[in-house]
Amino acid sequence: MGRSVLITGGNRGIGLSIAHEFAAAGDRVAVTYRSGEPPEGLFGVRCDVTKAADVERAFAEVEAEHGPVEVVVANAGITRDKLLLRMDEDDFGAVLETNLGGVFRVVKRACRGMLRARSGRIVLISSVVGMSGEAGQCNYAAAKAGLVGFGRSLARELGSRGITVNIVAPGIVATDMTAVLSKERRDEICGHVPLRRMAEPGEIAPVVRFVASPEAAYITGAVIPVDGGLGMGH
Repeated sequence: MGRSVLITGGNRGIGLSIAHEFAAAGDRVAVTYRSGEPPEGLFGVRCDVTKAADVERAFAEVEAEHGPVEVVVANAGITRDKLLLRMDEDDFGAVLETNLGGVFRVVKRACRGMLRARSGRIVLISSVVGMSGEAGQCNYAAAKAGLVGFGRSLARELGSRGITVNIVAPGIVATDMTAVLSKERRDEICGHVPLRRMAEPGEIAPVVRFVASPEAAYITGAVIPVDGGLGMGH
């Protein structure tokens, strides 16, 4: 029957690719989405991860459909890129509340069933900028760096219960989020990437599936870069 897998922000981009990767492996996959429509062929639940009541309701729906969540991939996130002096309180707070606070809510709820089962896989989607930083992204970089400390602390808390926690850190990926950048800006970023190109979402998804697999049972607290070499040294 496969496992019950939940991916937040799984209706597009990296999240959707991850969802298809798990589904192709035979898992029962659910995705959360905040707007638009759920992806065809996947069980979708509308959820705003900044709201605890939404997270609780989403888990209840997934558990009723697929059983207790055995793998959670915390992927939902937003950007509000601005230079610090142009960034207001809402720009900073909204990114932290979604990209870090949302992960806290989702993972805390997922742990309820995992602790009872004494088994589980938690994968957090961070970013290369969480380690290297990026001008105009101090809010996003702060949240993604926070996921490293959050995830590694949880790895220590939960390891004795058979639950692993790992962090996957993509570099620049061809998604709707990067499509808004000018060609000149994308070319500039790719110029710093040793592989000289952006990643495709399908190059991130297999790494996520691996660290959630039985073969990765002895990997926890790891930060795994999938960034074409952009962040090496960090």
